[in-house]
Amino acid sequence: MLKTGVWITDGQECLGNMDLTGKLLIAMPGMGDMRFGHSVVFLCSHGDEGAMGLIVNKPAQDVRLSHLLEQLDIQPEPPGRDMTVHFGGPVESARGFVLHTPDYASNLQSMAVSKQFSMTATLDILEDIAVGNGPRRALMMLGYAGWGPGQLEAEIAMNGWLTADADSDLVFAMGDEHKWGAALNLLGVDPLTLSASAGHA
Repeated sequence: MLKTGVWITDGQECLGNMDLTGKLLIAMPGMGDMRFGHSVVFLCSHGDEGAMGLIVNKPAQDVRLSHLLEQLDIQPEPPGRDMTVHFGGPVESARGFVLHTPDYASNLQSMAVSKQFSMTATLDILEDIAVGNGPRRALMMLGYAGWGPGQLEAEIAMNGWLTADADSDLVFAMGDEHKWGAALNLLGVDPLTLSASAGHA
């Protein structure tokens, strides 16, 4: 549900009694949309009206948090930290989102997704991160991935995605190049076997 610029779930069951809020989507090797090739997507919201998620393993080209802070006239101070900015998805690619641990809550609005994850899309989190007062763990994204009603369910039914429980260490601490394989390993799937069998009936 889209409400005052923030996606929230209303607790109702999704189509087909499937609510994937807080889960990971793992792109299958045959994914037709190259923007999502080998993607791992954290679903912030999934309901009757569609789904919204953030790709957690695709760093944006030549963009770091320090660049964004400079553009926003936010002055970092020790112990502020720099971080990679990720391509969160193809929708609203200039809009920022921060996926983070729930030890931080924005004074404006943060969305508690699960016990391990929250999401904030307001400027104050960047100001806090810049001076070392942000969340313990965080990923900064530009853009998001969105699906209309029933669209994600259809893609899953056509074997476009696998789903897995979200692991905090995988999302926040692992190198981006390893996340896809590690997410498959959560399901007991060997990425090499899956890639070799893609496209075969």
